[in-house]
Amino acid sequence: MSDSISQTTETAGTPGRIDTSKPHSARFWNYFVGGKDNYEVDREIGDHIKEIFPGLVDVAVTSRHFLGRAVRHLAGEQGIRQFLDVGTGLPTADNTHQVAQRVAPDARIVYVDNDPVVLAHANALLTSTPEGKTAYLDADLYDPEAVLAAAAGTLDLSQPVALMILNTLGHVGDYEQARDLVRRLMAGLPSGSHLVISDSTATSEGMIAASEAYNASGAVPYYVRGIEEIGGFFEGLELVEPGIVQVPKWRPNPDDSANFTGAVDAYCGVGRKQ
Repeated sequence: MSDSISQTTETAGTPGRIDTSKPHSARFWNYFVGGKDNYEVDREIGDHIKEIFPGLVDVAVTSRHFLGRAVRHLAGEQGIRQFLDVGTGLPTADNTHQVAQRVAPDARIVYVDNDPVVLAHANALLTSTPEGKTAYLDADLYDPEAVLAAAAGTLDLSQPVALMILNTLGHVGDYEQARDLVRRLMAGLPSGSHLVISDSTATSEGMIAASEAYNASGAVPYYVRGIEEIGGFFEGLELVEPGIVQVPKWRPNPDDSANFTGAVDAYCGVGRKQ
């Protein structure tokens, strides 16, 4: 393993911890974005939800495209060279490190998840340019201080960091607890750091019905929130234009073949710590 690649967890035995009898959010999302790391139970609830609310596929795909645009903006226009991606999910195309290191080969990226499904695929995330570095942490969003302490093994927390929390906070059922977790993570990062959040929102009957169907499937529940609640995560930060918007409308690139101009039930934002 080269110096540019770091793994802080062991994957031996992990597949045995994976429960394939119930749907799983990372595998479910992977199915929606065209990945292959999912099981029949995930595809079954995915197809059921497509019947209830086909627009959730657009949410999944456009949220992935937002990740790319946000990372390119931060690495290219803001000069950010460090990324802390919490709630990584299953690796697909154009993961955070791939996007960042195409812009800035010396970028350092730490992925964080505590899910055995993601852990089993962590090696796919552990690639890097020789100039940069990537690491995967088996750590818990509910312990922000431990996340920061472990991330400090790869990142210089005295320099700006982009904290990425994409389609993850809905797992925290209590809104005030979710806000507190975000605040504690940002508290450990210096001035000039950025917060990047996207999440599904309770902005249509279809999305609400899809959320209810997913939560009734036996999977770990995922709660959709109002637009104003998404905005609340950025309290105390300077919002980057265009503010809190639907994910396709955050700095769209008209020349991008993947550009999507429709409405989706998912909002996002990027905020800067003063």
